[in-house]
Amino acid sequence: MTVAGLDIHPDAWVSDDARIFPSTRGTRIVVGAGSAIFEFVVIRCVGGSGDILIGDRVNINPHCVLYSGNGITIGDDTLIAAGTSIVPANHSIAQLDRPIRAQGFAPSKGGVTIGRDVWIGVNVTILDGVTIGDGAVIAAGAVVTKQVAQHEIWAGVPAHRIGKR
Repeated sequence: MTVAGLDIHPDAWVSDDARIFPSTRGTRIVVGAGSAIFEFVVIRCVGGSGDILIGDRVNINPHCVLYSGNGITIGDDTLIAAGTSIVPANHSIAQLDRPIRAQGFAPSKGGVTIGRDVWIGVNVTILDGVTIGDGAVIAAGAVVTKQVAQHEIWAGVPAHRIGKR
């Protein structure tokens, strides 16, 4: 299906209870073949001008939130567990004489790129500027703020390397 910046492959499945909010600024949301977007997932184009590109055979489980911000790319065969938030944007906060909500967004740190065959555990948060390499595993509850090399296992707040596959 293609509707104003929303391109969902005919072989993808999106729950009727998922909420996808296409961009009003021309950015794209693309969902690849065989991917599944489960109930109560929210995908929203806000906080920047990046696209959300979801590869083939990606599972995004219930209660995940993806904000486009400066862009999200998710590689093929990636599994994203329930409650994960991917937020490639940051509010500006420097001006003490103005409310944070009036300051807009901080400059991009480069968006979020998640490689192929990655497993992201339940309630993970992934922030702007992060690249997660192919085959990596992110443990439940981690907050990822740094680059994760391929096949590494990361856990904690902030997340750090605990092993290699």
